[in-house]
Amino acid sequence: MRLSQLDQETIHATVAELFGADAVVHVFGSRVNDSARGGDIDLLVQSPEPVPDRRRKALQLVARLQLRLGDQPIDVLVLDPETARTPFHEEALRSGVRL
Repeated sequence: MRLSQLDQETIHATVAELFGADAVVHVFGSRVNDSARGGDIDLLVQSPEPVPDRRRKALQLVARLQLRLGDQPIDVLVLDPETARTPFHEEALRSGVRL
C-alpha cells in the first residue's frame, strides 16, 4: 500500500473522530497497488449505524484529511445500513485494504 504508517493512522483516527469508533475504513483503488504511481486516496467508510447527512460527513472527512495529510485528492464513499449497495461498493470492499 502506498500510504505511510502515519498516514494510515491519521486516516483511521479521523474516520473514528467523525463516524465513531465502530466505523471501518478501507483504502481501495490505485493506492493499494504498490507498482502504481500517483493517484488519489480512495476511501470507503463503513458504519454499522445510519449516518445522518452522509454527503456532508464525507466532505468533512476530506477537508480534515487534506489539512492533516496535505492538500491531495481524496475520494470518500460512505456505506451504512441505509445505503443501497452498488457494484462499486462491492468492488471497493473486495479489492480494498482495511485500515
